[in-house]
Amino acid sequence: MGRSLGLRGKSVLALFITSVLVLLIAGAIGWQAIDTIRAHLGTAFTRNFTLLNRERILAPVTRELALARRLAASQLIRQWLADDADPAKKALALREAEDFRADFTDHSYFIVAAGSRHYYFNDTRSPFSAEARYTLNPADANDAWFFNSMKADATFNINVDPDVRLNLLKVWINVIVQDGGKRVGMAGTGLDLTTFLREFIHTTEPGVTPMVVNPDGAIQAHPDGKRIAFNTAGKNAGVEQSLFGIVQGKNDAAIARAALASAVTQPGSAHLFYATLNGKRQLLADSYIPELKWHVLTAVDLDAAQLIDPGLMKWIAAAGVVLFALAMAGFVYAVNRLLIAPLLKLKQSAQQIAAGNYAVALPEGRADEIGELTESFGAMAQKVRRHTEELEETVRERTRELMVANSEMTAANKKISDSISYASLIQRAILPDRQLGRALGNNHFVLWRPRDVVGGDFYVYREAGDGCLLGIVDCAGHGVPGAFMTMLARAAMDQAINEAGVADPAAILHRTDRAMRAMLQLDGGHKHIATMMDAGVAWIDFASRRITFAGARIALYWSDGSEVDSIKGTRRSLGERQQGEYVNMTAELLPSRTFYLTTDGFLDQAGGSKGFGFGNARFTDMLRQHANRPLAEQSGAFESTLAAYRGAHPQRDDITIVCFRFT
Repeated sequence: MGRSLGLRGKSVLALFITSVLVLLIAGAIGWQAIDTIRAHLGTAFTRNFTLLNRERILAPVTRELALARRLAASQLIRQWLADDADPAKKALALREAEDFRADFTDHSYFIVAAGSRHYYFNDTRSPFSAEARYTLNPADANDAWFFNSMKADATFNINVDPDVRLNLLKVWINVIVQDGGKRVGMAGTGLDLTTFLREFIHTTEPGVTPMVVNPDGAIQAHPDGKRIAFNTAGKNAGVEQSLFGIVQGKNDAAIARAALASAVTQPGSAHLFYATLNGKRQLLADSYIPELKWHVLTAVDLDAAQLIDPGLMKWIAAAGVVLFALAMAGFVYAVNRLLIAPLLKLKQSAQQIAAGNYAVALPEGRADEIGELTESFGAMAQKVRRHTEELEETVRERTRELMVANSEMTAANKKISDSISYASLIQRAILPDRQLGRALGNNHFVLWRPRDVVGGDFYVYREAGDGCLLGIVDCAGHGVPGAFMTMLARAAMDQAINEAGVADPAAILHRTDRAMRAMLQLDGGHKHIATMMDAGVAWIDFASRRITFAGARIALYWSDGSEVDSIKGTRRSLGERQQGEYVNMTAELLPSRTFYLTTDGFLDQAGGSKGFGFGNARFTDMLRQHANRPLAEQSGAFESTLAAYRGAHPQRDDITIVCFRFT
C-alpha cells in the first residue's frame, strides 16, 4: 500500500476547504452591504478624523503660544526692547529668555528689537549667544514677515517660514512685545516643520489628506510640502498654496469660503462640504481653532479611503463570527484528531526529559511526520544528556577559575583603596588646619569637601608681623590627579610667598604662575592636559585694618548681613595658555564684615528640579542671610543649604570655602 496523506497535507486540505466556504459566504453578504454603508461611514470618518486632528494640534501649539506670550509679556524683555542699547538690560532679558528656552518644545526662542531691528536667536544646535544673529532689512523679502506683523492689528500670528540665514524651516509663533501701548519688538519660538507635519499632519490612511489653513485660506500645513504657503504674515498666499486655489469645481472656492466662515461661528464642531481636489470629488470637514486662528481640514476620497463603522457592521460581524466559529470548530476537530492527541503524548514525554529523566519511554512511532518527530526527539534527548554532563563539568571548572580571579581582584582593590586612603592622609597634612585653629580660633571656619577621597582644592595660611595671609586654590582635575596637582601647586605657592613676601598677593600669584609653568614645562606640547589653577590670596593687615586681595578667577566676598559685595578676580587662571595680569585691590577690615573665599565647586553644584548650578545669586543670598551668625554655625548652615538644593544630584566638583571675621 502506498503511504497515506501526511500530516501537513491533511492540515492544509482541511484549512483550505474551510477557508473557501467562509470566504464565499462572507463575500456574498458583504457585497450586498458595502454600497449601503459607504456614504455614512465616509461622513462619520471625515468628521471624527478632523476633530481628532484638531485636538492633537490644539494642545501642544496652544502650550507653545501661551509660553511665547509669557515670554513677550516679561517685564525684563519689555524693558530691554524699549531701550535695546542698554547692555545690562539686555543681559537680564536674555537670561530670562534662557529660562524659557528649556520649557519650549523645540528648546529655541527668538527676540527682535523694533528699534535696532536686531534678531536674536538661541537653540540647542549651538552654544548660547548674546549677540544678534542678523539685522532685519525692510527691503528684504525674507524679512517681510516681521514688518507686516508689526503693522497688523493682531497681537500674534503663527507663520510657516524658512529662515534662510539660520537655515531653519519652522512653524513660527510670533508674539508682539508691547510696552506702555507701544510696539517695541517681537518674541516667540518655533516648531520644527518636519516634526510638526510628521506628528500632526502625516497619515497613512489611503485617500485622506489632512491640512491646516489660516483665515485667509493660506495653507500652513499639508502632506505635500509644495502646497505650504511660507511667509504669509500680513500677505496673501499664492494660488497653489491656498485652499481656494487648489479646489477645482466651478463654485468650490465660494463654497469653501462659506464653510470657513461658518466654522468660525461654531468652533469645536466640524463643518462638511464637497469640493473637487486632484480631479476627484471629495468630502471635506473643517473645524476652527480660535486660540490659534487656524482651520483644521480633512479631505477624504470616499472611493479610495478604507472606511469601517462598527455600528453599521455589527450584524455583518455577528454573522461572520457565527460562520467563522462553525468553520473553525470543524477545523479544530480535525486538527485535534490528527495532530493534538498524538502531540500531547509526545509533550508528556518531553516534560519528563525536561525534568532530567532521560530514560523516559517515547510514544510509539507512526508512518507520518509525527513518527519522524518522535524519532528525532529521542535522538535529541540523548545528545542533550551528553551535552548537559559536559556543560556541568565545564561550569564547575569555570567557577573555580572565577573564584581565583575574584580573590586576586579583591586583593588588588584593597591595595588601591589603601593607597588612596594614604594619599588622603598626606594631602590632609599639607592643609594648615592646626595653624589656623591656633592663630584665628573662632574668627574663621573652613569647609573642605573633596568630591572623591582626595581632591584638587587646598588652602594656605601664613602669619607675619601684624597680619596674616589667607589663600584658596582650585587645581584642575579631581581625585588622584587633582591631589598630585595640589602638591605641586602648594610647593609653587610656598616658593612664591618666600620670594614675594606675604603683603603682595598679586606678586604671589605671578610667581606661582611662573613656578608652575617651570615645573610642568608648559611649552605648548601638552595642550590636551588641564593644568590650570584658580586662586585667591588675601593679605590681612591688622594695623591698618585693610585687606589686600588678588584673584585668578576667584573672588573675595564680604557681607554685613544686609549688603553683599566682592572683589572679582581676573578672568584668567594660573597656567593658562595666555598669561594673566594679576593686580592688588583693597577693602576695609570692618568689624561688622564677614569675608569669604570659595572655589567654583560650591557655585557650580547641580541641584533643584532642573539640575541647574547653585549660582552666584543663591550664593550671595545665602551670605546675606547668615553673615551675622557665629562662624561655627555658618559652616553648618552652608552645608545644609547646599545639601537641600543638591537633593539626589551627585557632587560635581571639589568644594572649599574659607571664612574669617575680625571684630
